[in-house]
Amino acid sequence: MADRGFCIENLTITHRQQGVLLSLSARVLPGDVMSVMGPSGIGKSTLLAAITGTLPAPFSQTGRIQLNGRDLTALPPQARRVGILFQDHLLFPHLSVGENLAFGLAPDLDNRRQRVCDALADVDLVGFEDRDPATLSGGQRARVALMRMLLAEPEALLLDEPFSRLDAELRTRMRDLVFSRAKAANLPVILVTHDREDAVAAKGQIVELAEHRA
Repeated sequence: MADRGFCIENLTITHRQQGVLLSLSARVLPGDVMSVMGPSGIGKSTLLAAITGTLPAPFSQTGRIQLNGRDLTALPPQARRVGILFQDHLLFPHLSVGENLAFGLAPDLDNRRQRVCDALADVDLVGFEDRDPATLSGGQRARVALMRMLLAEPEALLLDEPFSRLDAELRTRMRDLVFSRAKAANLPVILVTHDREDAVAAKGQIVELAEHRA
């Protein structure tokens, strides 16, 4: 169990013009949530980009990122097995709800249709397989995006302000749903948020990113 979860070792992200943006060492165990907070521009989403392998050209990184004992640092994004949810619940508009969910499943899987139906039933969306994503409410889109990600069977979950555009009641329900699903799947979770209430609800460690000054 010593190598399970996220292990971020001396990760430093540098911007070509601005210099060092952030430095971080952290450990997130399976089933736990680490919340990362700080003002806009401090590097919260850039940290997630480094973990997913999508860091844009003006940035560079040093250090090491491990997940369940695998060194992710040099792996392409598709090999990292890291799921991510954004504040915009990006569903493919040209695909039905069911086709969106099936996107993360292997094409030769015999029970793809049943897996999709079961996933929708798990989030109280029975019969939504053929619905157009454009007809869904914000909360319904959020639930579909969550289940699509979980069907891909990631080894970890990243949350980039996924609750920020939901109203207060729906925000609480979605937050509880995401955290409970991640815990049930024993996934290590890193949450980026501006909202301390989100971080407190996660019931895990809270990391406050500080501004680096030359």
